[in-house]
Amino acid sequence: MAPSVAIVGAGFGGLCMAIQLERAGIRSYTVFEKAGDLGGTWRDNSYPGAGCDIPSHLYSYSFEKYASWSRRYPEQPEILEYLEHCADKYHVREKIRFGTEVRRAVFDGTRWQVTTPGGTEAFDVLVMGVGQLNRPRLPDIPGMADFEGVSFHSARWDHEHDISGRRVAVIGNGSSAAQLIPRVAERAEHLYVFQRTPNWVIPKPDATFGPLTRLAFHYVPGLQRAYREWIYRYAEGTLYPALSEGWSTGLLKQRALRHLRDQVPDPGLRARLTPDYPPGCKRVVIDSSFYPALTRPNVSLVTDKIVRVTAKGIETTEGPYEVDTIVYATGFKSTEFLVPMEVVGRGGRSLEERWDKGAEAYLGISVPGFPNMFMLYGPNTNLGHNSIIFMIECQVNHVMSCLPYLAGSGPIEVRAEVMAAWRRRLDAAMAGMVWGAGCQSWYKTASGRVTNNWPGTTTLYRRLTARPPQPAYRPTGPAG
Repeated sequence: MAPSVAIVGAGFGGLCMAIQLERAGIRSYTVFEKAGDLGGTWRDNSYPGAGCDIPSHLYSYSFEKYASWSRRYPEQPEILEYLEHCADKYHVREKIRFGTEVRRAVFDGTRWQVTTPGGTEAFDVLVMGVGQLNRPRLPDIPGMADFEGVSFHSARWDHEHDISGRRVAVIGNGSSAAQLIPRVAERAEHLYVFQRTPNWVIPKPDATFGPLTRLAFHYVPGLQRAYREWIYRYAEGTLYPALSEGWSTGLLKQRALRHLRDQVPDPGLRARLTPDYPPGCKRVVIDSSFYPALTRPNVSLVTDKIVRVTAKGIETTEGPYEVDTIVYATGFKSTEFLVPMEVVGRGGRSLEERWDKGAEAYLGISVPGFPNMFMLYGPNTNLGHNSIIFMIECQVNHVMSCLPYLAGSGPIEVRAEVMAAWRRRLDAAMAGMVWGAGCQSWYKTASGRVTNNWPGTTTLYRRLTARPPQPAYRPTGPAG
């Protein structure tokens, strides 16, 4: 008898899990989605210019080729359209409960009791597909509630608010800000970009796919797969070494500095846009429109420290800036995995207690003391160089390999000693990565521990997740 599976979240991870269950003939699953539609981060992030910095043919499922990509780097509407296409093609949409938030999940010794506003249901397996970038983070600036204009986070864009002819402030300059700033600058009377720390930026070699190219991807055998493989190998062989302080570290820095020099002629502005930390310590921004937008006459880069938000704008250490719109492009609560759900494992121990020093999981998937619970895009599985969809597929394949063991042994959990060995392995690998170079980033907790990124190659991660699960897992026993 197939296990019953609760999947939380209908983004790339949750949909991938549901699709693979369908393909395996397991239809005893339910997808819980708190929003009114699928798509996860690609539903939420609909700000002007929203897109991906991973090429389309790699930022997609390996099992679902898609000839409709119109450009090398996909924009938000196309990514959302792709996810809707997959949900419909594999008949998983009808298994999604929209507008249903999972508030609590408790393991009762045998099954997971999943609580939503509609009540509590029991499932054999719990799969968390909520990801890392789903809860917007607002800055802690005095006076934010006093602002009399319109303000919102970039991931909650107010499409009813017309920014044309307005004086706009964008707080933040990461990847989302770099994408939306050029679009806002085209319409605003004046745009103030408040930068705390500059980012390394490299060019985005985007291009559209013409009709003949798209036909070739669709009809020429193996072309799309070969193109995807070429992108993957380039990212793995060239970009990863730059993060592990390997042979391409200097090349990445030279490319970023050349890009800055080519696009920003003013030496004073260039100086304020030049980071003082190694490339890759924070997420590298891939964009070719950001720097030109900052050189427009109606755009000002503000590097003064923000003191407070006032009724009419923003006050810094150097004076006030009067604006009528504030966009907080300040990222997400990325290190608070699974919050605000309450998750209680064996023996009544909560995941919050287990993670009091930071989130961790074996392979980023499993936690001792939480039998039959698996995470997708969990701790230490984010990438700075390749496609997270690749990682999600590895994780889903690992979960699928665990399911046959449940019929014979009942609930299984990762062994505590395996988790301890995994923690030591991660710590050793992190020592060789650029993320510990002293910068602040969304990869780290307040204490400086990197809880989000994977410190190895994706080929290594694929090998590790493909191993038979039995040695690492055991039937439910004493808590680890």
